[in-house]
Amino acid sequence: MDETENDSLTGRLKRYAKVTGAVGGLAARAAGQRYLGLDLGKQEMPADLKAALGGLKGPVMKVAQILATIPDALPDEYVKELRQLQSNAPSMGRLFVKRRMSSELGPVWQKKFKSFNKEAVAAASLGQVHKAEVLDGQTVACKLQYPDMNSAVEADLKQLRFAMSIYQRYDNAINASEIYKELSARIREELDYVREGCNMALYRLMLQEETAVHIPDLIHDASTDRLLTMTWLEGTPILDFIKQNPELEMRNKIAQNMFRAWYVPFYLFGIIHGDPHLGNYSIRPNGDINLLDFGCIRIFPPTFVKGVIDLYMALRDGNEELAVEAYRIWGFENLDRETIEVLNYWANFVYSPLMENKVRRIQETNSGVYGKEIVEKVHKELRRLNGVKPPREFVLMDRAAIGLGSVFLHLNAEVNWYNIFQELIDDFDVSQVSKRQKEALNAASVPASL
Repeated sequence: MDETENDSLTGRLKRYAKVTGAVGGLAARAAGQRYLGLDLGKQEMPADLKAALGGLKGPVMKVAQILATIPDALPDEYVKELRQLQSNAPSMGRLFVKRRMSSELGPVWQKKFKSFNKEAVAAASLGQVHKAEVLDGQTVACKLQYPDMNSAVEADLKQLRFAMSIYQRYDNAINASEIYKELSARIREELDYVREGCNMALYRLMLQEETAVHIPDLIHDASTDRLLTMTWLEGTPILDFIKQNPELEMRNKIAQNMFRAWYVPFYLFGIIHGDPHLGNYSIRPNGDINLLDFGCIRIFPPTFVKGVIDLYMALRDGNEELAVEAYRIWGFENLDRETIEVLNYWANFVYSPLMENKVRRIQETNSGVYGKEIVEKVHKELRRLNGVKPPREFVLMDRAAIGLGSVFLHLNAEVNWYNIFQELIDDFDVSQVSKRQKEALNAASVPASL
C-alpha cells in the first residue's frame, strides 16, 4: 500500500487545515458581503467555492453535490457552479494518474490497455474517471480513487459530527446521531472499490429483467480496491438531455425507467441505491437509463420494506394502529400522538403520487423545490415537539425519495405513479423478499454492511 493511503494522524491534521482554510475564507467573504454590504463579487464567490470544494474532494465535496441536485435550493449562480462537481470537478493531473495506476496495477500497467486517456473525462468526490480501451478492443471506464482518501474521510466525518452537534444545540427538530452513523458507514463503504464491484454485480442480477436499465460489466483483471474498471456506457447527462426539449412522452418514459431502476431492487430485494444525484446516471437516446455508480448501496431488513408498504396502507385506509406499527418497524422509538401526526403529514406528501390512480405530476404545488413547503412545516412542528430521532434505516430511504422526486420535477413528467407502484407491491411477501435478498447477496459476493 502507498504510504499516502494510510489513515495517519498527519493526514487527518492536513485535512483539517485544508477544510478550515478553503471553506473558512469563503465564509468570511460571505459574512462581509451579507453584514457589511461589501460587494465581493456575486459571480466570483460561487466559482471560488466550486474550486475550493473540488480541490478538497471527499465528503465535503459530496455535500455540495447533493445541494446542487435540488432545484432552487441555492441561488442560481451557485447551482450553476456546484452542479459541475457532479461530473466535472477539478481533476488530478497526468503525473498523479501514472503514479496511481502503477501503484494499483504495477509498473507495466499500460500493457493491460490498448489505449488509456490520462486526462480525466469526469471527476467527483472520491475519484476520477478515465476512458480507455482494453486489449480485446472493448471501451472501458477506469475509476481511480484519489490519494489519502481514508484520512480525508475520517477528518471530514469528525468535522461533520462536530458541526451536527453544534447545530443541534440551536435546532432540536432532528436528532442527527443515527443519521451521522448511517452516513459515516456508507461513505466509508464507498472507499472500497471491491465492494462496489460486488454491488455492480448485485444490480445486474436484480435488474436483469429491466431491459430499459443498463449496468456496466466489471473488468476484473484491471480492478483493485482503489481502481474500478468497467465497461463504458454511452449516454447523456440528464440535465443536458432535458435541455434538448424532449417530448412529454420521452420525459415520461425516462421517469418511469428511473422509478423502476430504484424501486424494483427495493420492493423485490430490500436494497436501494442511496445516491440518486445527477452524476450517477445518464440517458440513452431511446430513454433508457445507465446506472454508473454503485458505491452507496443500502441493504434493509425485509421487515423494513414491509413497514414501508404497511404505512402506505395505513395512510390510504386511515388505520392509525397500522401506522404506529409501521414506524415501530422502521425503528422510531417513543413516539407520541402529536409526533406521529407530524410524521404522517410528511408521509402523506411522499406517498401522495402513489395514492391516486391517475396521471399526474410528482408534485402538484407551485413550488420549484420538491417538498419545500412540507419540509418547512414539518421541521417547525418537530422543533415545537422537542424533535424526533430518525433511525439509521430511514436516512437513505428518505434521501432516495426526495432525490428522485427532484429528478421527476426536473423532467416535468406526468405519469400514473399508482400503477407502477401497485405492480411492484402486488403479491408482496416478506419471506420471499428475504429469500431473494439472501440469494442475490450470496451470488454477487457482497460483503456484510458496516
